[in-house]
Order: sequence, then structure tokens, then C-alpha cells
Amino acid sequence: MRKSQGSALLAVLWVSAALAAIAFSLANTVLGETHRTSTEVDGMRAYYLATGALERAEYELLWSVQVPNGRLPVHPGSTFVDYSFPSGNAHVEILPETAKLDVNVAPPEELYRLLMALGIEPARAGEIATAIVDWRSPAPNGVSRFDQYYLSLTPSFRARHASLEEIEELLSVKGITPELFYGTYVPAPEDSDGPRLLARPGLVDCLSVFGSSNQIDANTASPAVLAAIGMSPDAINALVQRRKAAPLTPQQLVMFVEAAGAGAARLRVGGNSIFTLRATARLRLSTGELTDLRRTVAAMIKFMPDGYIHTLRWYDTAWSN
Repeated sequence: MRKSQGSALLAVLWVSAALAAIAFSLANTVLGETHRTSTEVDGMRAYYLATGALERAEYELLWSVQVPNGRLPVHPGSTFVDYSFPSGNAHVEILPETAKLDVNVAPPEELYRLLMALGIEPARAGEIATAIVDWRSPAPNGVSRFDQYYLSLTPSFRARHASLEEIEELLSVKGITPELFYGTYVPAPEDSDGPRLLARPGLVDCLSVFGSSNQIDANTASPAVLAAIGMSPDAINALVQRRKAAPLTPQQLVMFVEAAGAGAARLRVGGNSIFTLRATARLRLSTGELTDLRRTVAAMIKFMPDGYIHTLRWYDTAWSN
């Protein structure tokens, strides 16, 4: 009888341990799902906060263009605008397409200098620059030396041999990798006191189908674009340091160009009618502090002559440095 009771007690203990393990696992699963749902809700709230800030910046920028002598919510030449809402803060970057080179008309030597500035070795930079020119140009006798390469791929395709309609077409050009197109991170110099990794821009940050064929915006153009138009490293460093304090005004730019030399003659302030707006939002906690969660959206817009805004492209998920 005592032996039977001991076996029953042992069985009860094993069943209790199993039930406790199941309950613990279930509790962890519920807790994880609760945290995941809370994060998704916060992400959605941050998304709509960023979207609202971007749309507000659109109309304030339009107002500044239409009423140049009025009370300007966004001053001409501004590179960003910050908004503070009860639910959080938003930082909206204003990036004119004139900060980029026109991929369809940029001469080969500018493409070569741009690729060199992005860290591509000379031989490969020359090959890629030639491939870009080949892609956008009519093929002599209907065929070019790159066509056989494209036809040998799986799946195979033919080069466009016409102007690019979307900048993403560059991903099909021989030699252009996703890292080169979208950008990557590179190790910082050993004597640097800053972050261990530095963001290196990609071709998408430097070239555009709506880019400039002449003057480049001095306040937002990347150093690689400045190098592509022929500016010296000293002039580029001087400009980057100068615009960190505040965006250059047209009058200040004139003085800078006079000091920087001929390489800076293609600089301008501001854009034409096409801009990329990129909004990054952070929610506010009940304590007043901002969360670490960030959500970034972007839109490429065009200000039309009759006073309305045409959205050319919308990015639900964007990246900002």
C-alpha cells in the first residue's frame, strides 16, 4: 500500500511539473505577443505621425513658394524643418533633386569621378561609367559590347539603349551591385573619435532621372556629387563644415564660390520644382521623453505651375541617417 501511494505521489509531482512548464511557456508566449503587438501599434502610430509631418511640410513649402514675401513657415534654401506634436516629434528633410546629377545626361567623366568618390577602384569605375552610358545610349548597328553579357544572364534581358525612366534601372547595369546602388557602411578611420562605422551613400543618393544637368544645390549635395562636378577635396570639406552650422544663403554662396575657385562655379541654392521630402517621427511617452522607435517615410513631389502638388513617388519605408 505504501509503495502504491509513493508511486501515485511521484506521478502527481511529474504532472504538476509538466503543467507548470506548460503554463510558464504559455505565459512567455503571451508576454512576447503582447510586446510585439505593442511595438506594432507604436510603429503604426509613428508611421502616421511621420506621414502627417511630411504632408504639412509639403503645403508649408508650397506656401513659401507662392507667397515669397509673406510669413514663411519654411524659408527658401532650408534643408529641414522640425515639428513638435503632442504625440511626438518629427524631423522632415527637404532634399531638392538638384542635389543629384541627371543620370541620363551626366558625361562619362563625371560618372567616373562620382564612382571614384564612392570608393570604387579606377578600373571598375571606368567600366561601370561606360556601362551606364551604353545603357542610356542608342546602340550602334543595333548592338553594343555589353549586350552579350546581359543576354548570358539568367533570366536574360536586353539593355534599354534609351533614357532611364526610373533610377532603379541602374541595378540592371553591369557592375552595379545593391551595395553600390543603395549605399553601405565602411569602417571609420582608426584615429576617429566618432562611430566605428560610417555611412557611405550610394548611387541612388547621387543620381536621379530628375537630377540637375547644370547647377547643383550646395546645401544638400553629397560630397561624392561635389567631387563629381570637379570640386577639390579642400573645397568640399570647407563647404560641408560651413553648411553644418546653417544652410548657405545665395549671398553667402557667392562669397564661397569666389574663395573656392572654378570647381564651385556650378553650385546653387535651392531646387527647381521637384523635391524629395523625408520625415522621421518619434513618439512621446507619458513622461515627456521620446521613444527609441523611429519610423521614416518619404515622398518625391513636384510643385505644379497651377499651384497643386503632384506626388511622383511614395516610400512607406525609407532610411535616414
